[in-house]
Amino acid sequence: MRRTIRDWTADISLFLGAAAFSVLTSDAAVTDGNMSETARIVDQSAAALGCAALFLRRRWPVQLAVVLLVSGKLGHFMTGPTLVALFTVATRRPLRVTAWVAALGLAPALVYVASGPDPEAPATESALTYFALLAATLGWGLYVRSRRELVATWRERTEQAADQARAQAREDIAREMHDVLAHRLSLLSVHAGALEFNPGAPRPEIQRAAGVIRDSAHQALEDMREILGVLRECEDGGRPQPVLADLERLADESRAAGARITLHQQVTQPAAAPGLVGRTAYRIVQEGLTNARKHAPDAEVTVTVSGGPREGLTVMVRNPLSATGSNEGIPGAGQGLIGLAERAKLAGGRLEHTRAGAGFRLTGWLPWTPPRDPEPPAAPARRDTKTLA
Repeated sequence: MRRTIRDWTADISLFLGAAAFSVLTSDAAVTDGNMSETARIVDQSAAALGCAALFLRRRWPVQLAVVLLVSGKLGHFMTGPTLVALFTVATRRPLRVTAWVAALGLAPALVYVASGPDPEAPATESALTYFALLAATLGWGLYVRSRRELVATWRERTEQAADQARAQAREDIAREMHDVLAHRLSLLSVHAGALEFNPGAPRPEIQRAAGVIRDSAHQALEDMREILGVLRECEDGGRPQPVLADLERLADESRAAGARITLHQQVTQPAAAPGLVGRTAYRIVQEGLTNARKHAPDAEVTVTVSGGPREGLTVMVRNPLSATGSNEGIPGAGQGLIGLAERAKLAGGRLEHTRAGAGFRLTGWLPWTPPRDPEPPAAPARRDTKTLA
């Protein structure tokens, strides 16, 4: 591997540190007063080569440590580079490999102690100091290794959390864009289709349809800008969110587009409905009206909202199947009910959609007080969108 400036700085620093350690401890290392000048020069030269060999520690840390440990038994000045090599093994190699190298370095200590050396002899003090340095270096290396692994684990968890946050943000954007824009764009598509297939309609009807198209397109653009602006800042950050009381306004919008909507509100204390519950109920009704407009444009839609603080909130959207078939001019990806089921689940409720006889029914139940950590819904929504009406 190519070394970076940081790697070169560390390698040079360790090389100088090992050399300085060998020089500063040279008097204490030599316990044999009968060593000749030639033997001393050879020993020092070997130590210099050992220090220079530390530049190979990144590529061959185990081999270098073994060679220096064996050489240290024969010389007196090899302690510095040996300590650096052991530290490298402890920080960069698996624990099993580190244990074998540690056994090679510390096993002679047991043999030496078992031989009964003279406690007063200088050689005994020097040997015990040498083995203590080996043990301390291995312990320090293992500590650094564990700290690096802990930091790496934290970094990995942080990256995973960031990835999950980005994925959740994308899901929020997709869900919000679908729930808000699909309703208005379906209105626009219905009136545009009416103009296309009935170009000879009376002028007032054409003007009314063109006005609905213009208003729906303008409002869709405004909604899109608001959604993107809010999601760039924070969730629900200041943008007015729909509540339970807005259901009448939603029904009026569909009636203005020519739909037949019957809305029954049988909610106890509707003004006290929590924001999440009211917003989720609004989205359920909105999606039900959008699907009815797509797949049964000539059918009458009945919306029933009932419940209260004790029994929770029940939302039901029903419509018969269209006599003229689905409105093929309005495209759909089939993801609306999937996202809606996720919304209901986050609110602690559930969502069901069934085709009963000649009609279609979308039913949702929401607890009046959503739990902080909602459990999975008892009856999750099916993902088959072929029976939507």
